Amino acid sequence: MKKFLLLSLFAALVAVTNAQTSEKKFGIGAGVGPYGGLNKSSVGFLPELYLSTYLSPRFDLMLKGDMGLFNSKLSSNLDIADAFLNLRLKLSDENKKFRPYLFAGPGILADNSTSGVNFDLGLGSKYYVSSGTALYLEAGFNSGIKSRDYAGKDVHDNFWKATLGIEFDFGKAKDSDMDGVPDKKDKCPNTPAGVAVDANGCPVDTDGDGVADYMDDCPTVAGLTSLKGCPDKDKDGIADKDDACPDVPGLAAFKGCPDTDGDGVPDKDDKCPDTPKDVKVDAKGCPIDSDGDGVPDYLDKCPTVPGVKENNGCPREKTAEELEAERMKIDPVYFDTNKSNVKDSEKAKIEKLVNLLKENANYSVKIKGFADSMGNDAYNLGLSNRRVSSVVNSVLHSKIKSNRITMKKGFGEANPAATNDTPEGRALNRRVELEIQKK
Repeated sequence: MKKFLLLSLFAALVAVTNAQTSEKKFGIGAGVGPYGGLNKSSVGFLPELYLSTYLSPRFDLMLKGDMGLFNSKLSSNLDIADAFLNLRLKLSDENKKFRPYLFAGPGILADNSTSGVNFDLGLGSKYYVSSGTALYLEAGFNSGIKSRDYAGKDVHDNFWKATLGIEFDFGKAKDSDMDGVPDKKDKCPNTPAGVAVDANGCPVDTDGDGVADYMDDCPTVAGLTSLKGCPDKDKDGIADKDDACPDVPGLAAFKGCPDTDGDGVPDKDDKCPDTPKDVKVDAKGCPIDSDGDGVPDYLDKCPTVPGVKENNGCPREKTAEELEAERMKIDPVYFDTNKSNVKDSEKAKIEKLVNLLKENANYSVKIKGFADSMGNDAYNLGLSNRRVSSVVNSVLHSKIKSNRITMKKGFGEANPAATNDTPEGRALNRRVELEIQKK
């Protein structure tokens, strides 16, 4: 049974070794030391062999085998053999040379002619003499099982042991960021997953601008760190790829284009690039001209009334002749359909005529009558003359001499002022025109 247990332990160690993966780190250890039964005074010789695998910065898993001898001949005096699956609790940082630990776990014990399940526990420490080699010292307790000794007596032995040994670590070198470069050679050990790296484990920087390709918006052209690796020829803080005016310093608000006059319209779209500061402009960057007279509001003293440049945007001052011509102008007197009497609403126009004639002795007037096309020609001609007569009588009644009226004639439906096809047009054609003349 004891020999079978030893062979099984050896096979298990080989199997675990073959199961090594890139995600695990292994150690193999061998040691020797004294052991004895707690119920016996004799001391024996206990060699051991184990294989450990890394679980976490705090725990290792160990597969361990011990062979206990109370005499010197292994072939016939093997007293015990056991195998344990131990959990090792590491009590220090793995970067330290001196590393104390605790261990415990279940096992199988072959004692005399009997075998059964047991457990062990203990404490120990390792001292690393190199990165992969450590000396270790352990003290432990192995629980016993009920068995018969060689004298046929029932016994239940528990054992103590002390072991001095050596451990060798093996497995693939640690690569924390899994970029294919071991941590010991990796100058950039925290590279994000999936990022291409160089021989030093640092992210590839094709254009050599200090910005790794995976963060570089312009990976083939050297640029600035502040612009995610993109160049800025005009040094305006806007990457050339986003700069609508890459050869001229500009503003971010205008995609890198300048606004020389600061009017909010970039120079490339500004039809008036020299507008004075704080002057309101239109979409083309030109000063607003509300009245459309060619004089911008900021220079226009009459911004809501069309004027001339010579008068600062205000209307040109009229000549005496123009003012007089405006005074001499009187709107036509309008009549209802088929009527010749002057409506009350139209009498103010005749009063204006009378006043002008009284105030200006050198004025005379031509009075011309018209009709719409609703009647026949002869009727309309008579109707237009009757309308003229109504106006003439009102003028003469105001004590204006007849010789001041140089024409008083009806023209029927001739010379229409508007179309006769609509009521509105016909209303404009039923009229008497007052044309003042100067002698």
